[in-house]
Amino acid sequence: MRLTRSFDWRGRTIAWEAVGTGPPVVMCHGTPWSSALWAPYAEAFARDFTVYLWDMPGYGQSSMRADHAVDLGVQGEAFAALLRHWDLPRPQVVAHDYGGAVSLRAHLLHDTAYRSLALVDVVALRPWGSPFFRLVKENAGLFTAQPPTVHRGALEAYIGTASHRGLTAGQLRTLTSPWLTAAGQQAFYRQIAAADERFTDEIQGRYGELDLPVKVVWGREDSWIPVDRGVALADAVTGAELDVVDDAGHLVQYDAPVRLATSLYRWLVATS
Repeated sequence: MRLTRSFDWRGRTIAWEAVGTGPPVVMCHGTPWSSALWAPYAEAFARDFTVYLWDMPGYGQSSMRADHAVDLGVQGEAFAALLRHWDLPRPQVVAHDYGGAVSLRAHLLHDTAYRSLALVDVVALRPWGSPFFRLVKENAGLFTAQPPTVHRGALEAYIGTASHRGLTAGQLRTLTSPWLTAAGQQAFYRQIAAADERFTDEIQGRYGELDLPVKVVWGREDSWIPVDRGVALADAVTGAELDVVDDAGHLVQYDAPVRLATSLYRWLVATS
């Protein structure tokens, strides 16, 4: 889906789009993804909801300037500013991966109000960050300077491990294409190098303060963020609902699309 609208924030251009009619739902992507991962869900929910998609600065169709920080602290501030720009009346938020930390930071640190929050295989609790993250962090310059063909191979191999069932050629193309330009290659390694657990350390002790409906959805076979992190997160949030999806990995959107869409749709209807 082409994001046809934009929001300028601190020199960054944040690409976004809204589809459908009804109560507002905002979908947040993670890393190394973009809003394209949520686009089929936005189109499916558009009959009953107004669904907002956006790409974090440094991702997808948003600006990828090398001089702009892209860490989770900046992304939480950007999301809070975008929600103020949209002037939405307590939207329902659905977040995946980094989007979990981004939406939680916006709510707990920047006073954004949500009607409900669905957290799908999210970055929220220590420990997180793969050995690949640590390797890139220590050698970001070398990775950035790789020949494009080597970068493509590493990127495809890395992204492929996020799916339990395996990705189709089209799905792999959707996920990798933003990172295959010259600017995209630099941006890919820059956002990994910026990964830091201190951004979840600052908030994970406050999850018990969440005073809104929260649903935690997790792929049972998630090899990036194991399911025990999802169980622990649901335990940390008073009254949270937990839905563990069988035969699905970190990319539950692709591994179990019908199960995830059904689970999220029922949640959005029940909490709208």
